[in-house]
Amino acid sequence: MRFAKRETGLAYNLASSGIADCALGDLGVSVADLELHGPNAYGWPPLVEVIARRFGAEPECVVTAAGASFANHLALAALLEPGDEVLVEDPTYELLTSTLGYLQAKVRRFERRREEDWALDADEVAARLAPSTRLVVLTNLHNPSGALAPEAAIHEIADAAARVGARVLVDEVYLELMFEGGRTRTAFRGDADIVVTSSLTKAYGLSGLRCGWILASPQLAGRMRALNDLYAVVPPHVAERLSLLAFDRLGELRARASGMLETNRAAYRQLLGGHPRLDQVVFDQGTTVFPRLRSGDGDGLSELLRSRFETSVVPGRFFGRPDHIRVGLGWGTAKTRTGLERLAAALDR
Repeated sequence: MRFAKRETGLAYNLASSGIADCALGDLGVSVADLELHGPNAYGWPPLVEVIARRFGAEPECVVTAAGASFANHLALAALLEPGDEVLVEDPTYELLTSTLGYLQAKVRRFERRREEDWALDADEVAARLAPSTRLVVLTNLHNPSGALAPEAAIHEIADAAARVGARVLVDEVYLELMFEGGRTRTAFRGDADIVVTSSLTKAYGLSGLRCGWILASPQLAGRMRALNDLYAVVPPHVAERLSLLAFDRLGELRARASGMLETNRAAYRQLLGGHPRLDQVVFDQGTTVFPRLRSGDGDGLSELLRSRFETSVVPGRFFGRPDHIRVGLGWGTAKTRTGLERLAAALDR
C-alpha cells in the first residue's frame, strides 16, 4: 500500500489497477443533493437498500464500509479468530495476506498457474482443505491477472469448504467491470457459506467516495456492524449521498470505463502482446495484465521505468511473483499508450 500511495505518481501510471478518477460533475451533483448529517448509524438506509436490490439480497445482509480494502478487513475480522487456518490463492492481492497476518491467522496457500491461464481449480482447492480450515479467500476477477472464475466453481469450493466447517470470502471488486445492461453477478449465498466484498472504486473511478460493501448472512452482517463500531463508528454522510447518486449513473460511468479499457487493451496487444521477453495471457476483461519476465525481475524493470522513462508498474514481488510485473490499463488512453510504448522500450534495452 505504501508503494501504491507514494511511488506510482509518475507521468505515465501503469501501476494503478483502477479506472481513472471521475470528476464531481460526472455525478450531476447539485448543492441540494448534499447534507452533512442523516440517519446512518449503520449505513444510510437508501444506500443500503440500493445495494441490496442490485444483488437480490435482503438489506440485513448488506454492510457498508470505507472501500473494498476496509470491507475485506472488516469481513476477515468478523470471520476469524487468532490462530484460525485460512486457505488463500497464490498469487493474490498483498493487502489480503497482510491483513490476515495482522489478525494472526495461519495462512496456507493454493496455486493459480500461468500455464493454466490463472484458472481457479475447484478440485485443487478442495484437495487442499483440511479439518482445521476455517476460511478460503478468493478474488474474482483474479487480482493480479484479471482471470474470471465461474460462479459454479466458487460454489463448488464453498460446498467442499462447508463439509469441513469453513466459509468462503470472495473479493469481487473487479467483477463490477463485467456488469452490462443492468445485469449484475455475484457468488454471494445467503446461507453464510459465501461472503463477498466489493466497492465502486476500481470499476468507475470513484475512489474518493470510499463506497464499499459486504454481503453476508444476517448473523455475520450483525457481527461486522458491531466490529465497525470500534473501527469507523459512522460513515461520512456526504459520501453516502454522493454514492447513491453514483448508483443512478453507473451505466454512463461503465461506458466511460469500457471505452478506456477497450482502447488500452488493444494498445497493449499491439505494443506488447507478442513481446519476446514476456510470457503472458491477456484477457478480454479486467483492468490489469500480469506478465512474467523471461529474464530479469520486476523490481529491476520497475526501477528502470521509474528512473529513465517516468513510468510506473507494480513489481510482481507484491504478489509473491518477483519475476512478474502488473500493468494497469485503466487510465487515460493517450497517457496509457505512451506508458506502454515506454514499457516496450525498456524491455528492448
